[in-house]
Amino acid sequence: MTQKSKQLSVYEPTMALEMARKRAKMLHDIRHFFTMRQVLEVQTPILSQAGNTDTFLQSVSAQVTYQDKLKIYYLHTSPEFAMKRVLAAWQVAIYQICPVFRDNEIGTRHNIEFTMLEWYQPYYSLTELANELGALLEVLYGYPIIMNHYRYVDAFMDFVGIHPLTASIEALQAIAEDKGLTGFDFDIEDSSDNNKEDSRQSWLDLLFSHAVEPNLGHDLPTLIIDYPPATAALAKTAFDKDGNLVAKRFELYIDGIEIANAYDELADGDALRQRFEQDNVLRHRHNLPIMPIDEHLLAACDDLPPCSGIAVGIDRLLMVIAGVKSLQDVITFPSGQA
Repeated sequence: MTQKSKQLSVYEPTMALEMARKRAKMLHDIRHFFTMRQVLEVQTPILSQAGNTDTFLQSVSAQVTYQDKLKIYYLHTSPEFAMKRVLAAWQVAIYQICPVFRDNEIGTRHNIEFTMLEWYQPYYSLTELANELGALLEVLYGYPIIMNHYRYVDAFMDFVGIHPLTASIEALQAIAEDKGLTGFDFDIEDSSDNNKEDSRQSWLDLLFSHAVEPNLGHDLPTLIIDYPPATAALAKTAFDKDGNLVAKRFELYIDGIEIANAYDELADGDALRQRFEQDNVLRHRHNLPIMPIDEHLLAACDDLPPCSGIAVGIDRLLMVIAGVKSLQDVITFPSGQA
């Protein structure tokens, strides 16, 4: 007998059977956690007539035949919009585990299709939601978890060396080039305030992803808080202790990997419409397709209770808990083999 080669056959899953069992237990434990807290599991459509207007999230489109007419639908990038419609109608805590889709996202931490856990808690503050996230992590890790809280401004200054909310575009660009981040051009000829802010935020995002994120969450799971408002279109805003306007948002990082994203949810339909329309203006300037706005979501805003919501990447969370380095180790078939 010859020893079986470690190289996978063309048909085999990239995830080992042992990891599949760990994944199944994780999903079981998540569902048990929410059952014990009386959070209702829901299922909403994957296909939607509306798309995500976010400039940096590209939806996967699908051609369908509806009432004998060809139409373009979109695979959701998150169940957020539909879940908020459910929350507005039912007014109870809800969660969902489902596949989501983001076009052109491939790599050791990315796949076009991935699994998301999303939940909404009516009348919860971000602090209460962070505490619930910590409780869930303790269940999944199997031991007590302490989370570090780190302001976006402080993390940026510690690892980039400049204040992100007051630095000029020119200074941010110079630092990016000094760190070897070349070949990027976020300048827009139109010098209006909105376009300047878009350009500035693009440089901030580049520096944060390359110079800050890799350093986060290695000693303790880390919550980055108080983001620039431009990074959180669906979050409320407030003034931080230094008087800067910030988004009421946090993100969870473990081992340098973004795991979760949470908002104190904005429920102002008029404000959301303005933000979606501005997104589409930016998409046009970046030569990206204009996305249909979700009118159902805007209609639901009047009935949406004050709430906080969070999205967790299940595949990435399993990666860090299991101590593996690639998404392929925790899913059956990556997009290239699907």
